Parts: sequence; C-alpha cells; structure tokens
Amino acid sequence: MEKRDLERTKELLITAAEELMNGCDSADKVTSRAITQRAGVNLAMINYCFGSREELLYRVFLKLMAKAQNKEPELAEILRSEAAPAEKLIGIHCTMMKLMIENFNYSRAVTGFILMNRDISRGMDGLPFVEAHFAGRKTPEECRLITFQLTSLNELAVLRHKELREMCSIDLSDEVQRKKFVTENIMRFLEG
Repeated sequence: MEKRDLERTKELLITAAEELMNGCDSADKVTSRAITQRAGVNLAMINYCFGSREELLYRVFLKLMAKAQNKEPELAEILRSEAAPAEKLIGIHCTMMKLMIENFNYSRAVTGFILMNRDISRGMDGLPFVEAHFAGRKTPEECRLITFQLTSLNELAVLRHKELREMCSIDLSDEVQRKKFVTENIMRFLEG
C-alpha cells in the first residue's frame, strides 16, 4: 500500500471511529466491523494501520482531547503563567481530568488500553514541571517515574470516578473536589 493511500485509510478509520463514538452511548458498540463498514475499508485495515482497535480509539481520543484543550483557555493561561511548577501540574491534571470526565464515553473506551498497553513514554506532558520542581534533586529517571505515576493515578481515578464518589465521597466531576484530589496527590509525589 502506498504511503498516501495508507494515510488516507488511517484518516477514514479515525473519522469513522469518531463519528461512531459520538453517536453511541457505549464504546462497546464501536466494533472493528462497524468502524470499517463506516469507513468503507477492509476489516483487516484497523490492525494494519493501527495495530488494534484500542490504538485506533486512543488516536481518536487524543484528537478529541486536543480539540477540547484548544477550548480551555485556562490551560494555556496556566502554562504561560509564572506559577510554580507544582501549580502548573495541578492545572494540567485538573483540566485533563475534567475533559476526560466530560468525554467519559471516550475515556472509558481507551483508559484500560492507555494504562496497560500505551508506550509509557507517551503521556509525559507534566515531565518538564516535575523536573523544574525538583531542579536537579531527582534524577531524570526519578522524574519520569513520578510523572508516570501521577498520570496513571489520575487516569485510573477518571476510569473509576463513579466508584470513588460512592465509596469515598469524592466527586471528581465537581471542580472543587477534583482540585483537592489532584492537589493532594501531586503534593504527595512532589515531597522530598
């Protein structure tokens, strides 16, 4: 398959998966067969282009998150501000959790994949702020581990946010409670 045709097929699959996700109440209904039928391509093309349905849905999720972030001016303001690195981390994680909960259909579809299969070098947006916070007091490896732990913890919290509300009375869809949850966790990791 020529590179141009491969890129076109990837775009068709991403568009089809996004349309199906937007039109359903459960990601389980967005099957490989449904995606390829909508895209008008062979069923094998999902694995050929992305390796798995989950990776395809993850790409759709990243596209959605990028669009949503562009609509969140407070995130850009936080990143441009003179705030301390810890405050920037809190802002990033609070915003991402908000977006993931608001788009939970997507989040639920990909979070298991993200936690178990994603290359762990991806999702390290907070790394510069962890490194800035420690200013050489931690090794680069330790900073990457802390960033990975923070990101994974918050992704898991979103995935289980309904259970957290029921069992721990923490409502991550509430801005004040979400910020408290994120702040306490980040500060635990940044001590030392």
